[in-house]
Amino acid sequence: MFEVAIVGGGPAGLTAAIYCARYGLRTVFFESFDPVSQLSLAGKIENYPGFEGKGIDLLDRMKQQALKAGAEGKMEKIEKVLRKGDNFLLLGENEYEAKAVIIATGGKHPEANVEGEKDFIGRGVSYCATCDGNFFRGKKVIVYGSGKEALSDAIYLHDIGCKVMLLSRAPLRAERVMIEEALKRGIEIISNATLRRIEGSGKVERAAVFFRGKNEEAILETDGIFIAVGMRPATDLVAELGVERDSLGYIKVDREQRTNVKGVFAAGDCCNNPLKQVVTACGDGAIAAHSAYRYLREQI
Repeated sequence: MFEVAIVGGGPAGLTAAIYCARYGLRTVFFESFDPVSQLSLAGKIENYPGFEGKGIDLLDRMKQQALKAGAEGKMEKIEKVLRKGDNFLLLGENEYEAKAVIIATGGKHPEANVEGEKDFIGRGVSYCATCDGNFFRGKKVIVYGSGKEALSDAIYLHDIGCKVMLLSRAPLRAERVMIEEALKRGIEIISNATLRRIEGSGKVERAAVFFRGKNEEAILETDGIFIAVGMRPATDLVAELGVERDSLGYIKVDREQRTNVKGVFAAGDCCNNPLKQVVTACGDGAIAAHSAYRYLREQI
């Protein structure tokens, strides 16, 4: 029996583990490779206060700090969370019981399934413009996607000094005002274009693109490719528990990271928060831990 069980071993989950353990709560956190923490895929972090380096190194520091604080860590995927009387039952390879649960499962940026994509992750291929855009100031980049996220990324990258081309597999699915903002900045938008291959020697240098309107393939020189085809939150494990989610699957929380189910809290990229960054995930985790502590000790 644990007082708090935290599902997720990314920055939100580990911060929650640090705080819960320091509050004196018997705490366990579960990490898994599905989904893997997006922080572990970041080649370099420059926008987290007080740290510059590889994402995996920052993640390891957080984990060691949580363990040192007294939290227990398990490498196990939790498939489902259910109610068990006044407590909660967590089902994975084994069964665990806890008085409160913090969901910090994050999400996963879908891959575009393009040849060479996996080979260049962290070496020119990115899934987060706000995370990695700074490395491409003054360089040519391609944003690949058809929705609001792709347009938002293209505008952001242009505004920090990148030369941006937006490739869309279909007609853009976004508000006209966003499209106009992109065009106003001189961003080149090409629809009905499919990214086929990513090439380079050690880092991204070229992209093979098929233009369906012309029925021809062309090789485009580029320094980076931002895949912007959405994000899938990993929240199915709370479906049977009755935790409320929005139309995209993100868990709805209040300002104290409480869900609609008493005793269940959520933090980080699995929530319907406006900014998905390491620093905001950590903030969510700290708030969720504080709320869990008050729930257990003060029944608030």
